[in-house]
Amino acid sequence: MGEIKGISRRRFLKTLGVSGVSAVGLSGYAAAIEPGYRLNVTRYNISPARWTPGLKLRIAVIADVHAGGPLMPAGRIRGIAERTNSLRPDVIVLLGDFAASHKFKTRSVAPEDWAAALSVLEAPLGVHAILGNHDWWDDLAAQRSGQGPVMGRRVLEDVGIPVYENDAVRLEKGGRPFWLAGLGDQLALIRGRRKRTFRVFEGVDDLPGTLAKVTDDAPVILLAHEPDIFPTVPDRVALTLCGHTHGGQVRLFGYSPRVPSRYGNRYAYGHVVEGNRNLIVSGGLGCSVIPVRFGVPPEVVVVDVHA
Repeated sequence: MGEIKGISRRRFLKTLGVSGVSAVGLSGYAAAIEPGYRLNVTRYNISPARWTPGLKLRIAVIADVHAGGPLMPAGRIRGIAERTNSLRPDVIVLLGDFAASHKFKTRSVAPEDWAAALSVLEAPLGVHAILGNHDWWDDLAAQRSGQGPVMGRRVLEDVGIPVYENDAVRLEKGGRPFWLAGLGDQLALIRGRRKRTFRVFEGVDDLPGTLAKVTDDAPVILLAHEPDIFPTVPDRVALTLCGHTHGGQVRLFGYSPRVPSRYGNRYAYGHVVEGNRNLIVSGGLGCSVIPVRFGVPPEVVVVDVHA
C-alpha cells in the first residue's frame, strides 16, 4: 500500500509537489521575469568581405518593441532607449514592429507615446527605421487601401526619425561612406486565408528597386524586418540586419521550437554567414502571440563592423 513502483508514497508526493512548484516557477519566469525585467546587450564583431578598410562602425539595433502593457510600457521603452545611447553607437537602426497586438496585453500604448519614448535616441549618424508586419497589420486603413503611409511611419517621422521603405541613404564616417538600405515589409498586406488556418500575405518589398538607389561602390547595410529575404540578398550587400523572429521567444540549447519563418531555425537568431554574406537576426524586445520569453531575453544588439 505504501509503495508506488518502488517509490514510497511520501517521496512520490514530495517529488510531485517540487515538480509542480518548479513548473509554476518556470512559467512565472517565462511570463514575467525574462520578458519584463531582463535586458541583454548582445555584441557582434564582424568583418564583412565587402567593407572599406579603415571604416570602423558601431551599429545599435532595436527590434520588435511591441509596445504595450504590462511588459513594454512607454517608460520602459524610454529606459531602453537611454541604455542604447549609453552604448555610444555611431548609428542606431530600428527594425520595425513597434506596437503590441497580442490578445494578452493589459493596455495599449498610443503610437505617439512609444514614438516619443524612442525620440530620446541619439547617435552621431542618426536614428533610422524600417517597418514590420504588425505596423502594417494594425493600420486598418492601410489594409483596406493597400498602401501607406501607416500610422507607425507617421509618428516616427513626426519625432524626426526617418523611415525607409524600399529606399536608401548614403552616410559617412571619417570621410568613408556607406549605405543604409531599408526594405519594405514582406508580409505587409493580409490578403485572405488558405484552408482556414493559413493567412495569405502580400509584401510591399522591392529589393532590386531598393539596391538600385545605391549609386556607388560604398558598402551596403540592408535593413529588413523579416530574415526570409536573405537567400535573395546579393553579395553586394555587406551586412543584413533583421528582427521579426524574437529568436522564437522560447529557445533551448540553440534551438527554437517555433519560428515565424519558412526557413525554421536557419534564420531564427544570431549571426548567420552564408558564403560571403552576413546576416544578424535580433531577438528583439517585446512579445508576439503570447507574452512569454524563455532562453531568449529582450536585447539591444550592438554590431561593431570593420575590415
